[in-house]
Amino acid sequence: MVKLGWVFLCLWLTLIGCAHRSTTGAGATDAPPALATAQGVPVYVGLAQGAAETVGNEFSDENLAFLDELAQETPVLIADPLAPWNRAMFQFNDKLYFWLLKPLAQGYRAVLPDLARTGFRNFFKNLASPIRFVSCVLQGKGRAAAAELGNFMINTTFGVLGFGNLTRKVPELNPDEEDLGQTLGAYGIGNGFYIVWPFLGPSTLRDSIGFVGDRFLNPVSYVDPFSAWAGITAFRIVNDTSFRIGDYEAIKEAAIEPYEAFRDAYIQFRQKKVRD
Repeated sequence: MVKLGWVFLCLWLTLIGCAHRSTTGAGATDAPPALATAQGVPVYVGLAQGAAETVGNEFSDENLAFLDELAQETPVLIADPLAPWNRAMFQFNDKLYFWLLKPLAQGYRAVLPDLARTGFRNFFKNLASPIRFVSCVLQGKGRAAAAELGNFMINTTFGVLGFGNLTRKVPELNPDEEDLGQTLGAYGIGNGFYIVWPFLGPSTLRDSIGFVGDRFLNPVSYVDPFSAWAGITAFRIVNDTSFRIGDYEAIKEAAIEPYEAFRDAYIQFRQKKVRD
């Protein structure tokens, strides 16, 4: 998390240089998820720990198809003892998206062709395969683990280090994405309490612990020196964001109370991922 803070500080300087509620409310379930999954995608990119990160967790394009389904589900209750902090961080991440990340992503999208951006997105997804593979193994999902391994080998070799996603149209080689936060949930560990992290977005105590484990499994975490790691991470974040400009804005405008809407939808989304 400290590293991500430095990344966004660098991005901010670059931009300047260039010119106690304890439960969720039922009414908030009409809005779709926020970002930052355990993959570490930051600041509400495409409304996903999204997710995914995601972030991340990140909410990928295929995850967005779950939005209508989420709206029909019964709200999941979660403690929110850090509500003042969480609301402040929600506003911080919101401003960071509009003032920094979105302008950078718009400029990036304007100069780089779709084919190149898609290739980079494929590359980083392929590079994060250890997170999904280990999570599948720990959950006893042997078939999914084998699919992840096969997907990684094919795309790394014939797809030229993963820039080409040759298996994208083969359902057997594209199981549901897993992370260590979902793995802890599969072991029966509850969400704990809700927390919004600066730069990373919404999470829970359980998903935050899982996120730390995911970092150890991500090869990018071991890039040295720090400046190289920061550059790679910033590039990945901007590249991912360039595909989802406008999603966050549309969903935020549709929400009566954005903080509660994003909180409730994130928890529902993560619960669904654990069940699947």
